[in-house]
Amino acid sequence: MTTEKDLKDTGQEPSGAMQRILNKIEVVGNKLPQPVTLFAILIGIVLVLSWIFGNLGLSAEHPSPEVTEPIRAVNLLNAEGIQKILTSMVEVFASFPPLGLVLVVMLGIGVAERSGLIAIALRVFVSKVPTKLITFSIVIAGMVSSVAADAGYVVLIPLGAAIFKGMGRHPLAGLAAAFAGVSGGFGANFLPTGLDPMIAAFTQSAASIMDAGYTVNPLSNYYLMAASVPLIGLAGTWVTEKIIVPRLGAYEGEDSEVYSNTFTSQEKRGLKWAGLSVIVILGLIAAAIIPSNGVLRDAAGGLNPFYNSIVPLMFILFFVSGLIFGLVAKTIKGDKDVANMTAESMGTMGGYIVLAFVAAHLVQFFIWSNLGSIMAISGAAALQNIGFTGIPLLIAFILVSSFINLIIGSASAKWAILAPIFVPMLMLMGYSPETTQAAYRIGDSYSNILTPLLPYFPLVIVFAQKYVKNIGIGTIISVMLPYAIAFMVVRIPMFVAWLLLNIPLGIEGPIYYP
Repeated sequence: MTTEKDLKDTGQEPSGAMQRILNKIEVVGNKLPQPVTLFAILIGIVLVLSWIFGNLGLSAEHPSPEVTEPIRAVNLLNAEGIQKILTSMVEVFASFPPLGLVLVVMLGIGVAERSGLIAIALRVFVSKVPTKLITFSIVIAGMVSSVAADAGYVVLIPLGAAIFKGMGRHPLAGLAAAFAGVSGGFGANFLPTGLDPMIAAFTQSAASIMDAGYTVNPLSNYYLMAASVPLIGLAGTWVTEKIIVPRLGAYEGEDSEVYSNTFTSQEKRGLKWAGLSVIVILGLIAAAIIPSNGVLRDAAGGLNPFYNSIVPLMFILFFVSGLIFGLVAKTIKGDKDVANMTAESMGTMGGYIVLAFVAAHLVQFFIWSNLGSIMAISGAAALQNIGFTGIPLLIAFILVSSFINLIIGSASAKWAILAPIFVPMLMLMGYSPETTQAAYRIGDSYSNILTPLLPYFPLVIVFAQKYVKNIGIGTIISVMLPYAIAFMVVRIPMFVAWLLLNIPLGIEGPIYYP
C-alpha cells in the first residue's frame, strides 16, 4: 500500500486535512495488535468488566412494560459463568452465523475461481461496462445484495477488489466501495428484503404500548429506502474516486498486472455454456418462487424459505457454472480437479476460521454479560432526559443508534431494546411508529463499516490481506471512515427533507401519528 512517506518521497503527498486525518487514524489504528490478538484482548476486557459490574449489581430497567425484571450485568468469571464458557465453546464457534455461510459459499466460489470462470467473467465485465460507471455499479450492487441476506459480504466485497485490480487500480479501493455499499448502505434497497418484516414486527409491538390496534406494514419505509439507493451510490462513488483512490495510489502488489481483454476460443465457449447454466438455474429458482404454491414458498405463500435458501442457491450457482466452464474450457479434466479446487478454497480460509473463533466468543460474551444491552438502554434514557423534541430528537436518535451500532451488531437486537422506548415517546409527540423506525434504520447503517464487532469485519480483513499481506484494522477503518461520514451527511438531511415535505415513507407509512 502507498504510505504517506512514499507519497512524500515521490512528490505526491496527499493534500487536505481529510487525508492527513486519515493517515493519522491509519497509523494509530495499525499500532493495535494483530486482529486475532486484539479480539482475544477484548474478550479478556469483557470478562473482567462482567466480573466487576456483575459483582457491583449494575442493572437497567427493561424498556418494555411486559418485562418486570431489570436487565442485570452477569459475571462470567464465577463458577457458573466459567462452566457456561467451557461447555458452550464448540457450540458458540460452530453456530457463529457468518462461519457456515462463508464456508458453504466459498466451496462453490472455489470451483468458479479456480476453473477460471470468475477471472474471465471479470475481464468481460471490465471490457463492457463504461469505466465511469463501474464504481457506482459496485456501490449500488452492494446495497441490492442485501436481498440475499449477508451473502453480499462473501461474494461482492472480494468481487469489487478483483474488478478494480482487473482495471489496473488499487484493489482495496474496489473492496472499500463494495463494503460501503453492502454494509454502510445497509437497509437501502430497491427491493424488499427479509429485514423489512423483521423490523416492522418489533415496531408494531412497541406501538401497541400506546395503541393496541396499531399495525405496521412491512413495506412502510420502502419509498424512503428505495430513494436512498442512488443518493448513497453517488456519495460512495464520490468518496471512492476523490478520496480513496488518490490516497491508496497505484497498486504495487506481486500480482499487479492488468487482465487482458483477449479470449481463447475455449474460454469463449466455456463462458457461453456457463452463462447458459446460470440462466437455467435462475429460471428454476424463478419457477420455485413465482407461483404461490412454489417449492420455495411457505404454506402462507411467503418467501421465507427462499430467503433462507439464498446461500445454498449461491453455492449451486457458482459450483455448477464453474464446473461447466472448466469442463468446456478444459481447465477441469476430472473429479480429482474439482475436489482439489474445493480443498484449496477451504485452505485459503484458515486465517478467517481462526478470526471467526475469537470473534464469535467476543460477541457471545458481550451478549451473555448483558453489558451491551445495559449500555444501549442507558444511552437511550440519557437522550430521552435531555429534553429534545421533534426533528432534533429524531436526529439525536439516529446518532445514538449509530453509536450503539458500534457495540451491538444485530439490527433486530438493537431495535428490540430501542423500539419500546422511542416508538411510544415519539408517538406522543405526533410522529408515527414508521417514522421512528425509518430513523433507526438510517442510524443502523453507516457506522457498520467502522466497528470490528461487525461479525463480517474479520472476513473483510482476510479479503484485504490477499492484496496487502500485513494490513491492519487501522487501515481498514481509515479507508472506510470517509464513506461513513458521507453516508451520514447525505442520509440525515434527506430524511429531514422527507419529514418537512410530509412525503409518505412507504406503503401505509405516514410521517405523523393520527
